[in-house]
Amino acid sequence: MKTSRRHFLLLSAGVGSSLVFSRAAFAAGAPATLSVSDPQAQAVGYVEDASKVDKAKFPNFAAGQSCANCSLFQGSASDPFGGCTLFGEKQVAARGWCSAYSNM
Repeated sequence: MKTSRRHFLLLSAGVGSSLVFSRAAFAAGAPATLSVSDPQAQAVGYVEDASKVDKAKFPNFAAGQSCANCSLFQGSASDPFGGCTLFGEKQVAARGWCSAYSNM
C-alpha cells in the first residue's frame, strides 16, 4: 500500500489531536488536594504536616497520629495523598492531621 503525503498528514494530525485530548482528559480527572485555607479544612484544624499541630488548640492530638493511620483515610499508608470520607473528592496529605482523627 502506497501512502500519499496527504494521507500521511491527515493521519498525523488525527493521532496528534487524540494525544492532546487524552492528555487533557487525564489532567482534568486528577483529584484535587485539600488546601489548609479551605473553610472545611480550617473548621477541623487540618494541617498538611502533623508535626505542626497547635497542641494548645487541639489537646486531643497525640504523637504518631496522622491521616495515614486514621480510619477515615481512604488511601494506603504508603501513599503521599489519599481520599478522606470527611472531605469528599479532595485528597489529604498522608502525614497531615485534623481534629476528626479516629483510629477505630
